[in-house]
Amino acid sequence: MKNERRDELRERIKEFPQHPGVYLMKNEAEKIIYVGKAKNLRARVRSYFSDSQDHSPKTKFLVRQIHSIDTILTRTEVEAFLLEASLIKKYRPRYNIRLKDDKSYPYIRVSMTDEFPRLYLARKVKKDGSLYFGPYLSGQAVWGTIRFLNHTFQIRDCKDAFMASRRRPCLTHQIGRCTAPCVKLVTASEYAEDVKQAVQFLRGKDKQTVKELTRRMKAASAEERFEAAARLRDSIQAIEKILERQSVVNDTSELDQDVLGFAGDERGTLVETLHIRAGRVIGTRGHFLPLLDPQSAEEDPREWLVSFINQYYDEEFIPDEVWLPVDLGRDLMALLEDLLAERSGGQKVRVKFPTTPVGHRLLELAQQNAQKHFEEHVSKSRDKDAALDEIQERLKLPSRPTRIECFDISNFQGAETVASQVVFEDGVPNKDQYRRYKLRSVDGINDFASMREVLSRRLAHREWDDPQLIVVDGGKGQLAVAVEVLKELGRQDLPVVGLAKARTQGDFRSSEVKATEERFFLPGRQNPVVFRPGSEAFRILVSLRDEAHRFAIQFHRKLREASSIESELDSVPRLGPQRKKSLLTRFKSIDEIRAADVEELVELPGFNRPSAEALLEFLREARHLDSVEEADLGTESEGES
Repeated sequence: MKNERRDELRERIKEFPQHPGVYLMKNEAEKIIYVGKAKNLRARVRSYFSDSQDHSPKTKFLVRQIHSIDTILTRTEVEAFLLEASLIKKYRPRYNIRLKDDKSYPYIRVSMTDEFPRLYLARKVKKDGSLYFGPYLSGQAVWGTIRFLNHTFQIRDCKDAFMASRRRPCLTHQIGRCTAPCVKLVTASEYAEDVKQAVQFLRGKDKQTVKELTRRMKAASAEERFEAAARLRDSIQAIEKILERQSVVNDTSELDQDVLGFAGDERGTLVETLHIRAGRVIGTRGHFLPLLDPQSAEEDPREWLVSFINQYYDEEFIPDEVWLPVDLGRDLMALLEDLLAERSGGQKVRVKFPTTPVGHRLLELAQQNAQKHFEEHVSKSRDKDAALDEIQERLKLPSRPTRIECFDISNFQGAETVASQVVFEDGVPNKDQYRRYKLRSVDGINDFASMREVLSRRLAHREWDDPQLIVVDGGKGQLAVAVEVLKELGRQDLPVVGLAKARTQGDFRSSEVKATEERFFLPGRQNPVVFRPGSEAFRILVSLRDEAHRFAIQFHRKLREASSIESELDSVPRLGPQRKKSLLTRFKSIDEIRAADVEELVELPGFNRPSAEALLEFLREARHLDSVEEADLGTESEGES
């Protein structure tokens, strides 16, 4: 930064308010490169421009890039925390710690607002009256637990729309795995008792669950209800079997706890979250922070650890306790408690540094997991770096392609042409950067014109990071269009490659099937480049293309489904554009609308109770008439045969 500009900023900072808020640092192109929060905006921002030698190299480099600074006032420091997290997520500043893990970890959701609750896999915790348990390490673990609970406690697994349309019990009831609430073979209170036992189990109160099931088993046996007693006996045995496989770290606690640990070096830091629910470890989750060296004396844990917690618990389940690997001081930990309580809807949350033997054991376990996963991440990163270096060398790129973008076009019978943009960073998908395009200027099937529009719209976004490589799904024709568009936009500096399959027919006399070869076409080169199929470089590029294709097809299917719903809604009398839009935004199918209750519809824009009741009556009556018509047709058909 030039001295004159530094002096100008110092003078402007003198006018900053001494109140809580958020500051946004921008570079010369007016792009936000850092977002921070402060209790005193003037003092905090001024500290960046002091002549202190304590600043880390990263901070010194950041300060040299600052061209302007904006501020946003908040009423409290907690509000500043909340705003900072949302702005980091929105602008993705280069110099902020950012949680780039695109995995959405699963939870078990119990729909307690339903008359007959059901267990679901959920990817986000919502304030919808349901109970949430997790997060779990994988969807497979969640589905396994849900199947176990459904089987053990005979909880329904059918969708609401299916349940509403049943007239007789389904096969699940016939094999003894559901009490058939759909046809009222069980009362709501009896069903609620089964759900209560499942919830108790999820809360870790397994001893209480087994005790209650044993009581009910003996009572059923005494009343000579031997089938019910046998079912309860099987449930007890199933619970005891699954408990044998769980890792117990604190059998005296019934709290939900997260224990944080970290490990790293000059290559970055991995922060590990150990999830403990009622004394049992249910999973761990790691986040790698590449801009952070925890072993450097210049890195203040009060900065990066607080920033991590602020972003991590923006959408994640907030436990009763969060244990930290360093003591941040009572004031800062109290502020984090206020922040987490605000996000959890007023629930009391304790943030603490462990001082007991149990706490030290849990912290050591978190640290061990962090070190293990850090070493695994670094090993995988080495493989990815080598693959990216191979891509750079084989495709004659000016730099390592740390960001690669791939574009794909999808259409269906010439209508609803769409395109996808998929982004890989450091050799792995970054789904936050995926984009979809509904094409505006192309009629019919014209992949060349479609590619021209998509690339033009993408490159108009100068606020997005530039890719080091653009991949287009197609051969020389698509590549020529991409090159022409880049030339028109003055972006010949962006390397581009076309990726297409070449099919090789096997010998007709043999049983060999067709083989395919991936070929990479470069501008100005006649012969394509071919990678070794088993190499990591090949896998990255082909996975990128396949992901772009999947994403485009998914978007196209979504548009077709929305069009189908819209056409069905057109038959509903007195359903105006605003109400139709509300329904299309909220629901994915007519069956979902039909299965909704009146209260759910009343909450939508444009609806009141009479209009909601009229809509549901029309849709359900139409469904009934369709069912009668299908039954009549079936009878006639059987008679003819």
